[in-house]
Amino acid sequence: MMTKEDMTPREIVAELDKYIIGQNMAKKSVAIALRNRQRRLKLSEDMQKEITPKNLLMIGATGVGKTEIARRLATIVQAPFVKVEATKFTEVGYIGRDVESMVRDLVESSIQIVEKQQHSNVYTQAERNAIERIVKILIPGIKKEKKQAASTNPFESMFKNMGVDPNQLAPQAEEEEEVTEAISTDREKMKQQIRNGLLDEREITVQVESQKKAMNSPMGAGLEQMGIDLNETLGALRPKTKIKRTVTVKKAIDLFIQEESEKLVNQEDIHSMAVDLAQNSGIIFIDEFDKITSKNQNSGTVSREGVQRDILPIVEGSQVSTKYGPIQTDHILFIASGAFHVSKPSDLIPELQGRFPIRVELDDLTKEDFVKILTEPNNALLKQYIAMLGTENVKITFTYESIERLAEIAYRVNQETDNIGARRLHTILEKLLEDLLFEAPDMQMGDITITENYVNEKIEHIVEDKDLSRYIL
Repeated sequence: MMTKEDMTPREIVAELDKYIIGQNMAKKSVAIALRNRQRRLKLSEDMQKEITPKNLLMIGATGVGKTEIARRLATIVQAPFVKVEATKFTEVGYIGRDVESMVRDLVESSIQIVEKQQHSNVYTQAERNAIERIVKILIPGIKKEKKQAASTNPFESMFKNMGVDPNQLAPQAEEEEEVTEAISTDREKMKQQIRNGLLDEREITVQVESQKKAMNSPMGAGLEQMGIDLNETLGALRPKTKIKRTVTVKKAIDLFIQEESEKLVNQEDIHSMAVDLAQNSGIIFIDEFDKITSKNQNSGTVSREGVQRDILPIVEGSQVSTKYGPIQTDHILFIASGAFHVSKPSDLIPELQGRFPIRVELDDLTKEDFVKILTEPNNALLKQYIAMLGTENVKITFTYESIERLAEIAYRVNQETDNIGARRLHTILEKLLEDLLFEAPDMQMGDITITENYVNEKIEHIVEDKDLSRYIL
């Protein structure tokens, strides 16, 4: 697959077409916005500072593909992505999430992407080191006694009072060993066996770093807003403990590769690269944007206009403190979305309207769209159910007439009840295949064809009863 820098708007749309049916205008708009980012990075530094992203406002009913377009876009270009609901935020001074938390979440997403890239760069060396450690456990050398290094932890007495084993506080010196020629030869043979997968299922007892669960702090939310991680701060003071685990050689290699990778990469470099990636390539998707308009404000609730005014400086471009350092939001791409059934975009405060210059109205899904959604995308629903039942040695096929009937039912129920877009297909298919999914483990291998009559038999009576379809479909 081509690199993200090489992708033209047409190629981005082609990638989106593999997963999302229709909505060509929305796809075109996000593809242009993405290409403009790459164009900006090729300019001089002075010019780069002047060019800001053209944020998008997607308008359309639920289930038409707004979130999926943004999520797939981020996946295609390997960009940090975070989805938030505007209704989760409250005006500064009230209890609730503050709007800057979306930027901190974006940096966390960026950290994961950069860590994965850096770990893949050192994978070969990490794997070599991991196999070396496994071999030393399986074929130990002749141990020599080594004097324990003196403890340099100034918090030793405090940790003793907390019930921490004093031996864990002292630096863990590696045991010296004598390796004879015979041991060295045996180890080389075993390394080859491990690489060939001959010892994958053999059990081995290893010592790995304990993965302590983060504790919840009553001050956590407030500290998070200042970019401080209390768990990380205390974790740096508390000594790392190792626990014994009995696992297969294959699993032990994975555990050791993770540990060795962390030793080989520079965390400071990762943090710096992640902040830079989030600043220049990050995408923040703000859902339910229509719910914070003044039309939706009820008396006695926290001011929605206040939330808009808090979001405004983030979208305009400001500096947000995170535990990895400050991040500028000037070049983050913001995609807002909402149904705007009750309110309209003009109900947003004028300053915020101006920060979302590109507006795209997504089309409601038709019967023809539903037919395509069921069959064409790489992750089409019918392909998913066929694959899942295939694990039970049950092969199912759908006639074209049955697919058309399913699409017709989905469209009709959406028209007569609440319009939830493509999500209606999930509900209908679950109801259609309910008995089959239940009985499949007890069935012998066989082929089953889903016909139009089968669809009518299972679902028609529910569709005809409006009250029943409202609750079941």
